[in-house]
Amino acid sequence: MTTATELFRSARDFLLEHRENYANAYEGFSWPRPAHFNWALDWFDVIAEGNDRTALHIVEEDGGEVRVSFAEMSERSARVANWLRDLGVGPEDRVLVMLGNQVELWETALAAMKLRAVVIPATPLLGPADLRDRVDRGRVKHVVVRAEDTAKFDDVP
Repeated sequence: MTTATELFRSARDFLLEHRENYANAYEGFSWPRPAHFNWALDWFDVIAEGNDRTALHIVEEDGGEVRVSFAEMSERSARVANWLRDLGVGPEDRVLVMLGNQVELWETALAAMKLRAVVIPATPLLGPADLRDRVDRGRVKHVVVRAEDTAKFDDVP
């Protein structure tokens, strides 16, 4: 039986093989339609296994750098997914994520994908009125926020 990962890898390889012949690529390509596919689990985690190449590279304004490998990101996002699951996050739950460009943002996004939850990104620059609107219209069930921004949610139901 062919896995979803193998189907997508085959489609990618077909396009690479025909990258200089648009007509053949257009004519012969079709999107894989696996019965079940979770990009974070069926693609990212598969290519991340034992992969020490850099998956995330953040350069701070002060010149500081953070690098996280594919293997580390897979393992760290799995821990975050387990933590979120223990807090009650499940498939199709909406999770408002209000973090800056930091490792935790990307770990949380990948973790939410693994749980089939919906990420609603929000900048830390938002105030209570904007957050109230997003939580209400987005039917948000969970929020991930930096400690210094939690007070913005004091009046958000």
